[in-house]
Amino acid sequence: MYFVYTALLVLYALFRLPPMVYAAWRRGKQTGDVGQRFGRLPASVNPEGQPAIWIHAVSVGETLAARPLARAFRRACPSHRLILSTTTVTGQAVAQRFAGDGEVDAVIYAPFDLPGAVARALDRIAPALLVLVDTELWPTLLRACRQRGVRTLVVNGRISDRSYGRYRRVRGFMRRVLGDVDRICAQTEDWRERFIGIGADPERVTVTGNLKFDAATAPPADDAAGDNGDPLLAAFAFARNRPVVIAASTLAGEEEPVLRAFAAIRDRSPEALLIVAPRHPERFDDARTQAERAGFAVARRSTLAPGVAPGAVSGVGPGAAPGAAPGASVIVLDTMGELPRLFPLASVVFVGGSLVPAGGHNVLEPAAAGRAIVVGPHMENFPEVARQLLAAGGLLQVRDATELARMLTELVGDGARRDALGAAARQVVDANRGATDRTLAAATELLPC
Repeated sequence: MYFVYTALLVLYALFRLPPMVYAAWRRGKQTGDVGQRFGRLPASVNPEGQPAIWIHAVSVGETLAARPLARAFRRACPSHRLILSTTTVTGQAVAQRFAGDGEVDAVIYAPFDLPGAVARALDRIAPALLVLVDTELWPTLLRACRQRGVRTLVVNGRISDRSYGRYRRVRGFMRRVLGDVDRICAQTEDWRERFIGIGADPERVTVTGNLKFDAATAPPADDAAGDNGDPLLAAFAFARNRPVVIAASTLAGEEEPVLRAFAAIRDRSPEALLIVAPRHPERFDDARTQAERAGFAVARRSTLAPGVAPGAVSGVGPGAAPGAAPGASVIVLDTMGELPRLFPLASVVFVGGSLVPAGGHNVLEPAAAGRAIVVGPHMENFPEVARQLLAAGGLLQVRDATELARMLTELVGDGARRDALGAAARQVVDANRGATDRTLAAATELLPC
C-alpha cells in the first residue's frame, strides 16, 4: 500500500506541480524553496547535529497555533534545537518572524512525502520528536520516523467532515499510518472519536483542547487608544475615535459585498474606515482595485507611516508614496502578520472565507481582542469554535451578503450591542485556555527533557 501511495504521489506531482508552479508565477506568487521540498536543507538547520524537536505546520493558522507550544518547548527543553517547518509561503513568512524573535532555531519548508526527500530531511534535522499540527498525516514521514526511533506527536488534532469521509474509505491503510503515531492530542471529544474511527488506538488519543485559544492573544481593547510604542498602531493613529470595520482574511467574491455594506455604513457614519485584509498576498492589488472602482479613496498599509496628520490625502491610490497617511476611507492591508494587532482598533470584524463556501477562517484572534464578530454561513472548518461562540452570544452569523450589510450597519451604530458581543467572545477564549500545558505534558511523556 505504501508503494501505491508513493506512486500516486509521484504521479500527482508530475501532473499537477508544473501547472501549479506556472499559475503561481503568473500571479506573481512565490513557490518556495524547491530544494528544501526535496529534503535538501542547509547545514545551518542543525550544524552540530544536536537532538531536535521538529514542529510542522502547514500555513499561517497552524503556524500561529504552534507558537505557544514552541515557546513552551523552548522553556522545557532548552538542550534541544527547535525546528519549525511550513508548507506555504505565507506560513513561511510568519514562521521566519518567530525565528527572528529567537523563538525557534531554524525555519524550513517541509519536504515532499517521498522516501528520498524525507530521508534527507531527517538526516539533517536529527529530530528526537516530530510534532505535526492539526491533521498533517504524512505516511512516508511517519513510517521513517518509526524506523529511526523518532517519537511522533499529532497536536491540535482535528478531522474535517470531508477528510473523515475520505479516511474512512481507506481505513485499513490509515490504521497502519496511525500506528506509527505515538500520541494524538485531539481538540475535542468528537474529533478524538473520529481519529479512533479511522483506526487510531484509543489508548493513544487524548483530548487536550485547541491551541488556537492560547495563541489568540491580543492587547486589551483599551490599548487601542494609544500606540504603546507599537509602530503599527502609530501608523494607524488616524483611525482613533472613528468607526472601524475590519474585513479579515477575505477571499475572492467577498470584498465586493463588504464594500457594498461599507457604502451603507458611510451613509450613516461618513467618518467610518474600512480595513480590508485579503487572505492571500496575490489578491492585494485586486482588493485595492475593487475598492477604487466602488468609488472609495484607497490607501495601502505599506504606504502608511506614523506622524502624518490624519487629514492628509497624499498616498491615496495605486501610486502612493511610502510615508503617506490617508484621507482614505479604505485601507488595504498589504502586509503579512499585522492583522491580529489591528483587531483592538475595530468596531466590528467580518471574518472572511465564510461568505463563500471555503469553510471559514479563525475567529479567535478578534474574539481575544473583545471585538464584535460577524461571519457568513460557511464555518465548516471551525465548527466547535463557532458553536461555542454562537452559544455564548459572542458571534453573529449571517446567511448572505444582504444580511451582512444590514448586520454591519446595525453594529456600527450600536455600541452597547458591540460591547456585549465582544465581552462574550473574550470570555469564551479565556475559558478555553490551557491546551498548551496539556499538550506539553503529553509531549514530555514521549520526550522527557
